[in-house]
Amino acid sequence: MNKDFSKHHEIINNLRGEVNKRNFEVRYNSATEHLSKNERFLLKMELKRLASPCTRAIDLRGLVKGDCQFFDFQGQSHFLDDVAIAAFKESASIYGGYTLGVYEDVKDAKNSFRNIYQDEQAAPTSVESINNTKKSVIEKQQYPAKLHLLTNYPDRSEERMNYAVPITLKVLNKQEILTTSIDLSITGIKFKLINEIGLYKGDVLTISFTGLEQEFQFDKDSLFTYEVKNVVRDSGTQIIGCQRIDIPEQDSFERFLIGYIQGNKRRYKINLDNTLTALHNRSLEQFGLVKLNELPIFVQQTADDKVSVSPRYVLTTKNNYKQYQYWQDEKKQSALHFLINTERVQLLMSKKEQNKPLLVFSFVHENKGTKFFYTLDEEQLRQDKTFFMHFLAFAASKSTFTVTALNIHPIKTKQAYSPFTLSSGATKRESYLNPPISDEVNAILKKLPYVVTANEVTDHSVISDYQSLGATGIDLEKLKLLAHKPTNVKRVDEIGVSYGHQRQEVRFKYKTPVIIDCESLNWSGQSADFSVSGMKIDLATPATLSKGDIVNLTFPELQKITSAFDLKHLPYKVIRVSKDKTEVNLRVSVKEHQHIGRSFFKLLIDKNKNKLTPDEYAMLTPGLSAALRTLYAVNMAIPSAIVQSSGCRYKVERLIAGQYGSQSHKNLLSAMLRLSDRHGYYNLYPFLGHLAVRNLLDQQMKKLLASDTAVSELIYIAIKGNMSDVENTVTIKRISELNTVQMRRFFIKSALKQGEFYSVKLMLSRSDEANMEHLNPELAYIGSYAIHRGKQLEQDIYSVAGLVQLIDTTPETLLRHSLTVS
Repeated sequence: MNKDFSKHHEIINNLRGEVNKRNFEVRYNSATEHLSKNERFLLKMELKRLASPCTRAIDLRGLVKGDCQFFDFQGQSHFLDDVAIAAFKESASIYGGYTLGVYEDVKDAKNSFRNIYQDEQAAPTSVESINNTKKSVIEKQQYPAKLHLLTNYPDRSEERMNYAVPITLKVLNKQEILTTSIDLSITGIKFKLINEIGLYKGDVLTISFTGLEQEFQFDKDSLFTYEVKNVVRDSGTQIIGCQRIDIPEQDSFERFLIGYIQGNKRRYKINLDNTLTALHNRSLEQFGLVKLNELPIFVQQTADDKVSVSPRYVLTTKNNYKQYQYWQDEKKQSALHFLINTERVQLLMSKKEQNKPLLVFSFVHENKGTKFFYTLDEEQLRQDKTFFMHFLAFAASKSTFTVTALNIHPIKTKQAYSPFTLSSGATKRESYLNPPISDEVNAILKKLPYVVTANEVTDHSVISDYQSLGATGIDLEKLKLLAHKPTNVKRVDEIGVSYGHQRQEVRFKYKTPVIIDCESLNWSGQSADFSVSGMKIDLATPATLSKGDIVNLTFPELQKITSAFDLKHLPYKVIRVSKDKTEVNLRVSVKEHQHIGRSFFKLLIDKNKNKLTPDEYAMLTPGLSAALRTLYAVNMAIPSAIVQSSGCRYKVERLIAGQYGSQSHKNLLSAMLRLSDRHGYYNLYPFLGHLAVRNLLDQQMKKLLASDTAVSELIYIAIKGNMSDVENTVTIKRISELNTVQMRRFFIKSALKQGEFYSVKLMLSRSDEANMEHLNPELAYIGSYAIHRGKQLEQDIYSVAGLVQLIDTTPETLLRHSLTVS
């Protein structure tokens, strides 16, 4: 029978968590002496019930106003919001663990929809209504997001086990200090000191494992020397990480730790913090880079002259491909050397010191089937302002007019590899997914000193503003000098950004009849290309094949030219099937290293290298595309906001950017950091604070397909110097709201007078599905030790619906404003 104990709330609140303590009876009798014997008995039973252990998982998703997140307590998984987590921790500390009392306190959270509804029905006073209104306004001023740095994937050479064992420290021959380890690896250890002697990086100390001596036969005088590698301090507490030094050969303690960690890591759990961080960032990197809007161009030094540079490799996506096509001549050959040359690279380096891009204005004139490119950069404004303005007006009247913002980032070869964070747990079977950088790739990278990024920042307002300058009186002789003459230039390779399995072998174009057999069905076709371990086949009729199927190939014509190899019924695995089912990509299927097809094609290639035609893309050095992709990611300066689905709604709580990208103190990213009321978070109010922009995001996410190109929206942002009230500090306008030159001038002038001005091009894309093959090694590693954390991370990956790239067009807007202002 349920009894209402609300009238005894004060007694229960004072005595909760006291049932198992010695003085409970005395305190209880004193507090309940005014109650009847029956009430005292029932109340004691209730206190014991609240203090009994609980095994129920709490899931408040959809039941509370806040956003719920994964919360682990002593190995049990819950989904709670910030209010509930605080209530859980407070109640658990009182009860001494997770009990029914804790469960009921959390379920009765103040911000649950049930309690909110009850409060609303209670008809609050006008003062309370005003306070609630103010609170809701404040909540709408904050759109917190966490910044994830791409390729910031801390690797560990050894697995680290969460293990608490008493240890004795002796620092600098001073007094001994007793403490307890936090985690332990073969050559490393982490421990905490509270109000003890201060330690610093580089300090050397000796450690005695007194806790292990009680269970294992260690010499009590065994001291091991460690060096302090890192120290984290917080309010008198030091978290200290050390690495063992002076380890003798055939060390018995090292052999003991290898066996002890291997045998107990599932019991004590491996410390997965670095792998969780790496996998989360790696998945966001994949979503962001395949929808890239800017065009990364890697420039190469000439062999004889280290000063001269020219474009060599370009990373392309569906979103930036139009920009890549713009810089192609009538023969579909790259004309990027007209955009990027040695002089402009030198200008870019000086601009980089000022954290500014170089703006290049261009148009293309076609005459008798030949394309002529005209370019002019902003630095030429200083030489002849009158002609510069005439050129802008003339160029803006052309349908091919475009404005490109160039930025430059010096690159380092060591930034090109992002290894899996699996420590010794990595298997050879998975190593092909992320092989180390080869010597051949390193040799190529050393010739690539910079990556130049090109952003097309043209907009309807841009064109109309420049056209208003007037092209009357333009000097045609000077205009002719700007036309780039066709020249023989070095090849520029286009590399599509992809996270699928990269080709590790050269592929050759070759046509020969092939018969495919699979489960009593067969299809005839013709090879399009082949390598030692793979092949692409064009079929005469659509095939009912799927990715992962094992098929058998027969080569009737090739069999006629060899008797040394049996080219019938060779097993291959289907890697990809085209939408129309007539194009199939295959890879050898072999449990052992011997495969007749592999041996035959290797011999065929070796004997006919001069006769076979290589596939141009396949001629790229294996591993180069992944290295260039990583080099760009680590230097990506444009932030992207990740859009995730949350039920029927969309939320934006994460940003991504390269860890070495230019993070100036005067850009929108730094402004969003200053506007946030949460340490370490960025406030996305400067673009989510506009209702129409939020609605546009929701509408486009429901309409866009992953195959669609990005949808753009230009906004102007004004941020006043006073940061006390976000709503009054930040003003956001869509460009459609400022539909005249005068309105745009007034907004910019007012913004600059009172604080900061930003012009931002929002590029919204629907995300592709994640390539899980690239993520599975680390995901499986996490799942083997903490399945609940692996499932939560997998859920986060699948919830990504799209992204918004924030392209800063402020420099072009301010230049145009200075030219058009009367």
